[in-house]
Amino acid sequence: MDIQERLSFFASLYRVDENPEAGMWYLYLTIFALCVVVYQLGFAKKLPLLKNVVIYAIMALGCTVLSFLAVFLPMGEALVIAAFVLGIYKYRLHNSRTEKQV
Repeated sequence: MDIQERLSFFASLYRVDENPEAGMWYLYLTIFALCVVVYQLGFAKKLPLLKNVVIYAIMALGCTVLSFLAVFLPMGEALVIAAFVLGIYKYRLHNSRTEKQV
């Protein structure tokens, strides 16, 4: 079995098998950006600056593990779906709140 067939979408998009160093950095940045989007859409509250720094530092460490898993597992794809679902939820919540105010 060829390794190219086993790669996830983002790993094959960034060609992790041909250029592992740059590909893994691109994959890490993609996973981190998607995690930030999902966090902002679903879980973020207004916090002081230092608490936000701690949260994002821990998120960066967690995304390191996720980026290694994302080479063969669909971690990035799952984060895209989660961001899409949370975006729809936020949009509908905003619409229902504006209808109640009128």
